[in-house]
Amino acid sequence: MNADEYLKLAEVEDRMWYFQSLHAHVRRELRAAIGTKPAEMLDAGCGTGGMILRLRAAQPAWRWSGIDFMPLACELARKRCGAETDIREASVTALPVGDESFDAVVSADVICQVTDANVAVNEFFRVLRPGGVVVINVPAYMWMWSYHDDSCQTKHRYTRPEIAGLLAGAGFVGARLTHWNALPFPLVWAKRKLFRSAADTSDVKEYPSAIEAAFRGVMAIEHAWLRAGGAWAWGTSVFAVARKPGARP
Repeated sequence: MNADEYLKLAEVEDRMWYFQSLHAHVRRELRAAIGTKPAEMLDAGCGTGGMILRLRAAQPAWRWSGIDFMPLACELARKRCGAETDIREASVTALPVGDESFDAVVSADVICQVTDANVAVNEFFRVLRPGGVVVINVPAYMWMWSYHDDSCQTKHRYTRPEIAGLLAGAGFVGARLTHWNALPFPLVWAKRKLFRSAADTSDVKEYPSAIEAAFRGVMAIEHAWLRAGGAWAWGTSVFAVARKPGARP
């Protein structure tokens, strides 16, 4: 991402409805797969550390590490997360850790920014222990490309079959995929395609309190449907969960 986007992210990530919802999706799937017992977790593309902070507070037994390609992101993440979290400057295509080091790898809106996502997903497989879980979120549909992707330096927006293929090709099994951010989708499409302005950079920003509350309410409906076992056939993002074959110790 552009450096300005990291500064914006550090400022709003703890409050903005999108990140609250994304982190809730991740927490739900990690709790289902890992439970609440001690586990080693990697945020592969940790940005400014917002997800680590939120999930560490929610599940204190999970021990988090983070990597990010941008020095500025790592600097901000270290300041925010403290010395107890190992933050390293590295690419998701060359993780600086040994084989079978983690019980879970989370990569949120990151593999969309690398040239060869296959390499990144194979790295996730390598560093996971047998039975470990990978959680991936990416933007959906190339036809939704907009100023937001230009500012975030997105290289590709994905479909569910593309992500399923990446996971299967790396050796993951039991993949479950859904879209999300489905109910606000018409509004997002309209903003990015019909009502964009020359001043638009990305949609990462804090909105007026009434808008934030409205989006949080809509996201509560989406989360309830997923908790009940449903899935969304459309939405601005693709969310995937899969595991490495084998049994966790």
